[in-house]
Amino acid sequence: MPQRPRLILAFLSIAAFMTFLDVSIVNVALPTIEAKLAIPTTQLPYVVTTYGMLLGGFVLLCGRLADTYGRRRTLRIGLTLFALASLVAGLAQNAVMLITARGAQGLGAALIATSALSLLTSNFAEGPARTKALGVWGALSGLASVAGVTLGGVLTDGPGWRWIFFINVPIGLAGALVAPLVVDESRGAGRGASFDVPGALLLTSGLVVLIFTLGRTVDDSGVPAALVTGGFVLAALLLAGFLLVERRAAAPLIPLGVFRRPSLRAANITAVLLLGNVVTLFFFASLFMQQALGYSPMRTGLAYVPLAVVVAVGAGTASQLVTRFAARPVLLAGLALVLGGMLLLWRAPADSSYPTDILPAFLIAGLGLGTAFVPLQVVAFAGVEEGEAGLAAGLINTSQEVGGALGLAVAATFAFRDLDRLTRHAHGVPSLVREARVQVFHDAFLVGAGLVAAGLAVALAFLPRRPPVLPVAGEARATAEVG
Repeated sequence: MPQRPRLILAFLSIAAFMTFLDVSIVNVALPTIEAKLAIPTTQLPYVVTTYGMLLGGFVLLCGRLADTYGRRRTLRIGLTLFALASLVAGLAQNAVMLITARGAQGLGAALIATSALSLLTSNFAEGPARTKALGVWGALSGLASVAGVTLGGVLTDGPGWRWIFFINVPIGLAGALVAPLVVDESRGAGRGASFDVPGALLLTSGLVVLIFTLGRTVDDSGVPAALVTGGFVLAALLLAGFLLVERRAAAPLIPLGVFRRPSLRAANITAVLLLGNVVTLFFFASLFMQQALGYSPMRTGLAYVPLAVVVAVGAGTASQLVTRFAARPVLLAGLALVLGGMLLLWRAPADSSYPTDILPAFLIAGLGLGTAFVPLQVVAFAGVEEGEAGLAAGLINTSQEVGGALGLAVAATFAFRDLDRLTRHAHGVPSLVREARVQVFHDAFLVGAGLVAAGLAVALAFLPRRPPVLPVAGEARATAEVG
């Protein structure tokens, strides 16, 4: 146990909270950014997915760097990079500058998220202490996703959309300065091992090409079909190459044998699907409220406040439940609630009333998100040795961020597929334009519901009912059961 557990947990949670916040904080500002920087609607997802795909693509390598060169050192570098990239994003004058800065933010976030989470697991021994710490972490990660859209609306209607990035600068720089005063340096057992650079490059490149190509399928700038097909082929080859390299590398980025652990495997697949829905929900719900219902950015942000409250309630309840009961049923209950909320949004009419149509969906989905985030973190770390903390942190963060970026890319590809045709048929009539956009949003919510349903099926079918046996002595078992 650390000597200052509460201080360490608070510091690491705040650092990670900032990176989770930036996944969703841009969503409410997107219509304003679209107008100010003249970004086509079909390219808006890049502002979100560029951050997620760089975070997800590099987080495994960053986990290895943290274990080898020092987790605190990696955290400080990440906080500094994140702060400087946020400054550039806030000063952006065009789409290219903004999207590039978002990518740099994603790289900084990868350094922060994995080093902070591995510092947490190395400072809290497996058992009740780590379970409670991970419960707080899971609660904050879920709450940050919702708080981001609320804060984004307030800042956009207040000092302006650029402040959604400027706000990170003092927090990031201050965190880098005070880190040595709060947390001790730590490293994994494998420090000094060689790095699987080819694997890292192949994984990241494959994810970047895949998500970029998905976006090009709905780009209205006349992209040749052969270029799109070639992009998918290239992504498949890069990811296949990554798997081949991992099988042969002396020090692989992802030891493929780690996926023999049923808990870890099921948790990461479920995380991909759940976070794909979360990012889709916030992206399209923000557009729905502003472009279909006519909400201002601030009203849109405030509309998420009840959702944020029930996320916190669900997470707090789940944090207690996973210390007394199995994590598996808590996770299943949370996913089922999220699915119900998404189906309500799918059926929300074009003239939706907030109290009767939007609020019930937000309350149900929010309660489910808070309930699901906590056991998902616990399951992902059940049975993980201290020396593998960086790898486990990298895997769950990769699953969450890649899932978010891929989920939004898939939802946008499906939802925007007929946007041009629907817009042309509206002939500029405001009511018809709104109906066209509502159809787009409904399609996106349906994709989100499908992602959650798939996650529920994976957790139900493949998450073990029995707690994993810890490798230390072969007898001790994880306190927070996953069955």
